[in-house]
Amino acid sequence: MKPTSPATGERRVIYLDHAATTPMRPQAVAAMTAQLTKLGNASSLHGSGREARRVVEEARETIGAAVGASPSEVVFTCGGTESNNLAIKGLYWARNAGGDRPRVLSSSVEHHAVLDPLLWLSSHESAVVEFIDVDALGRIDIGALRAGIESDPGSVALVSVMSANNEVGTVQPISELVEVAHRYGIPVHTDAVQAVGSLPLDFAACGVDALSITGHKLGGPLGVGALLTRRELELVPVLHGGGQERDIRSGTIDTPSIAGLAAAVELAVKHQPEFVEQVSRLRDDLVRRVRSEVPDVLYNGDPSRDCARRLPNNAHFSFPGCEGDSLLMLLDAKGIECSTGSACSAGVPQPSHVLLAMGATEATARGSLRFSFGHTSIQADVDAVADAIGPAVERARAAGLSASVV
Repeated sequence: MKPTSPATGERRVIYLDHAATTPMRPQAVAAMTAQLTKLGNASSLHGSGREARRVVEEARETIGAAVGASPSEVVFTCGGTESNNLAIKGLYWARNAGGDRPRVLSSSVEHHAVLDPLLWLSSHESAVVEFIDVDALGRIDIGALRAGIESDPGSVALVSVMSANNEVGTVQPISELVEVAHRYGIPVHTDAVQAVGSLPLDFAACGVDALSITGHKLGGPLGVGALLTRRELELVPVLHGGGQERDIRSGTIDTPSIAGLAAAVELAVKHQPEFVEQVSRLRDDLVRRVRSEVPDVLYNGDPSRDCARRLPNNAHFSFPGCEGDSLLMLLDAKGIECSTGSACSAGVPQPSHVLLAMGATEATARGSLRFSFGHTSIQADVDAVADAIGPAVERARAAGLSASVV
């Protein structure tokens, strides 16, 4: 039976896919909608244009203050994917202009918004992309990274490693990585879209040279994000046009979305301690109860409850004998929404490259689910999963056995 609201009797969705996108915060909705009916292009010189520009610059100041960056270091984009592409391609083109720095180092567990630009550079721009191994918890091997750099530091254009993994939640040792790379003057980019609001973030203190964020992961609008980039860092633009955003990212500035993004970032950072306490309590209870209902379940990623090692809102499991897609649909039929640990390409399920890089078998990688909590999560969400997971796993395993017999 699907869960219902006690007040209305209507179907209540148990939404546990906040790592994919999380509901907008009311304050962000208000900030965005306040600008939707206002006239003015932020690049125009007349009064309406100057008013739009004021909103944008105040948003830049708000975001900078929240994440430890100068306002001039905040470059607005349409989201994390564009920010990653701009940082990776822009840095590569700038640093390898003479053809003497073709190497790019990254981790083997990056999001496709980093992996795919790197592979594109490899196939179209003759980049030499080196993916550094991770351990069984999904954490990058700093020794291997150091060895890769020291083999020929002058040939490395950049290093790009995510702050925290979007699938298994493992937090990467970014400060150690930066120390190694900066010893040889190599810039570091990090995809931090999962980190803002979940981990303490200070752009100036962490030492990275470029950092990607996006609105819809932290309670802001879809389709807007930012790349934090040092003023002295040279980036070749990916988009060319009107020269907006320091001539790094051309395109008409989306004033309403930027206002919503600033409100969301400010709130996410301000309430990060309370958020961590709320979601880690729910996550820990979910882990305990899933293990009780399915004793042979595997809990992937760093098992630590320390948010310096694992995202506080992430629980990632592998269920032996199950196909993750089947299990997801069985839970969805009960009104529980989560995600698989696999990526789908042209409708064909593929095992998670993250889990494979961590040493999992293909069967284990295919039988995985991620549950991720957000600012709207409540105890009833955990209760619903605990009630449904045992029967769902039994049915998924029975379906798998039937398929193998056929």
